[in-house]
This record gives sequence, C-alpha cells and structure tokens, in this order.
Amino acid sequence: MAETRTAQLRRLWLNVHLWIGVGLALLLIPISISGGLLVWHDEIDALLTPQRYAVTGAQVALPPSAYLAKAAEAVATDPQKLQVTGLRYPEAPGWPVRVVTRGQPGENGARPRFVTVFLDPPTAAVLDVMGFRTSFIGFLHVFHENLTIPQYSGRQIVGWAGVGMLILSLTGIWLWWPRQTSWINLWRSLRWTRSSRFTFNLHNMLGFWIAIPLAVVSLTGIYLSFPQTARDMMSSVAPMSPQGQRGGFAAEVARQTELSPDRALQIALSAAPDASPSTLFLPTVQRGGANRGLAWRIQLARAGSDETATVLVDDHRGHASVAPGPQSGDRAASWIRWIHEGSHSGPVWATIVFLTGVFPTIFAITGVIMWLRKRASRKALDGKRETVALRPAE
Repeated sequence: MAETRTAQLRRLWLNVHLWIGVGLALLLIPISISGGLLVWHDEIDALLTPQRYAVTGAQVALPPSAYLAKAAEAVATDPQKLQVTGLRYPEAPGWPVRVVTRGQPGENGARPRFVTVFLDPPTAAVLDVMGFRTSFIGFLHVFHENLTIPQYSGRQIVGWAGVGMLILSLTGIWLWWPRQTSWINLWRSLRWTRSSRFTFNLHNMLGFWIAIPLAVVSLTGIYLSFPQTARDMMSSVAPMSPQGQRGGFAAEVARQTELSPDRALQIALSAAPDASPSTLFLPTVQRGGANRGLAWRIQLARAGSDETATVLVDDHRGHASVAPGPQSGDRAASWIRWIHEGSHSGPVWATIVFLTGVFPTIFAITGVIMWLRKRASRKALDGKRETVALRPAE
C-alpha cells in the first residue's frame, strides 16, 4: 500500500512538473535568459558598444563639476530639456564616469526619460550618450523586471512565473530522488547513464546540479517582484529604515544651490578621509517645491571594504553628517537582491546565477522532447493493444 501511495504521489508531481513546464515555457525562457545576461550587463554592454568604454586612462583626474558640465552640454539640445541629477564614478579601473540625466515626466503620469552620458575619466570627453530604455541592456532590465508592461501588472506576472519556476525546481528534486533511498542508489543516481536517451540524461543531470540554486534565485525573484508585500514581511521580523522621500537619480533636482559640486564633495571627504567617492547626487527639492533643507547626497566607498557610507552635506551651512547605516532588515533585503543578481558574491556565484538563466531553455527543449516521445510510445502501445484485441481467436 505504501508503494502504491508513493507511486501515486510521484505521478502527481510528475504531472505538476510537466504541465507547469509546458504551460509556462514561453514565459520562463525569456525571463530566465534576460536574467542570466544581466549578471554581466556591463561586460555585455562593453562588447556591444565598445565606444562607451574607450577610455584613455583609469585616473579620475577632474573635479565633479567638469564631468557634470560636459554631460549637460552633451544633452543641451535634447527636446525634453534633460536635467543632470548625479554622477557615478568608475566601479573599477578602466571604466567610464557616468552622468545620469532626467527628463520631465510625460503626460498622463508617463515615466520620465533617463539618459546616461559616458565620459572619459582623465579628460571628461564624451564617449557616448545612451537612452536607458532604448538600449539593449536597458531593455533587458525592463523586460526582466516587468515584461515591458508595467501598466498591466507585468512585475506581478514575473513574480508568479517565479513561483512556477520554484515549483519546477522542487518537484524536479523530488522526481530525481531515487525511489529506494540508500547511499548506493544516491550514488548511482548521479551517473550520466541513468537512461539510454541522451535527452533524459541531460535533463536529469543538469537539473540535479542546478535545482537548488535555481530555487534560490526563483525565491529571491519572487521577493523582488512583490516589493511592498516583501517589505511588510521583512519588517515584521527585522527592523528596517522607514520609507520616505529619498534623493536620487529620479528625484527633482534643485535649480539653484549655494555649494558647488566640488565643494560638496570636498566637505564629504573630510568626514570620511579614508574613503573614495562612489556616487554624487545633486540636492533634490522637497514635496511642494520647497528649497529648504537642501542636501548633497554623496556615497563613499570605504578602503578595503565593499561597504559604502552615505554623507549628507547641508547646502546652506556646509555641514557634513554621515547618514545612519542600514538596519538588519535593510541588509537582508540588499543581500536578497544581490543573491538574485549574482553580484557582491564573487565570480563563482555570478556564474551559477548565469547558468540558472541558461539551463531553463535546455530543460524546456529536452522536457518537450521527452514528453513527445512518451506520447508517441503510449500511442504505439495503445495501437498494439487494439490490434491484439481485434485479432480473431484461433
């Protein structure tokens, strides 16, 4: 009786695994591939558009005002009247300085246009001007996040597709597991030749080695696809910083400031002399357009560490204050994003995350082939049974 129940349960999970895989294949494949490519988005972008990364040197030789001014000149003729919002210093030697500019919000609440200006670190020469959403990497980001249809709950659709991928991963482990558990059977299950069929062996072997990482990436993707629900859950178990109006590339920049970017950066560095600039955000206005309390927001990378410190420089008084560090819930949320993206964890995890984006396509192809073969075998067997049944008795 126990064996019968086990066989019934196995058939149930096989059907769940089969129909989720077949039903969501056309959705899961592009989502997985786009996520895998985004692991190395900068490297792929440099391969496709080498002019953006054709720097003449690694040294950031000029003050921030020079880069901001060059970027403003580069987008001065844009009809949307783009406004410079901040700059990013090179993440690694040999990468360009990037200045982000932002257009005005469109009609009916349409999202503003973002344009990135790539600059040569030693000379501030303009290397390229890129509209984020019109670039290949930008398209991958938007597609992987919300299928380019945010107005039709695209982000939530991606999240539910992640639920399907998580179920596929877990049921795949169940189906791989030998029916009679022992160390010998487990060892035999790791062999390539579990079947005479190449497609079965490929599906089985790749599925076993990637199932757990794929489940982790799927679970973290589900968390990111439902941000408010995820934040509520995280804050219920760990403290998180309150949500508020934060400055950044998307906020409205103040038209006039008392401090220059160079002076603001100098003050910030005096508060953390052992750090180097990572990102500089121009002061942003509060709701209602009030110019009171303007502050430069500068992120500094600490020497010999992956951690960053955010320094707020008061535009009126010129005082610098180090913003409170992230709380435990904020750190956990950041780690969830980093695990999903394959970042901040070294090249080994990045490669694994990349493979979780590539392998689902192989699983879909081999799974469909196995399913079609099984259907053909079943039809052939039914045909033989009908022939035997119609054969006259001797």
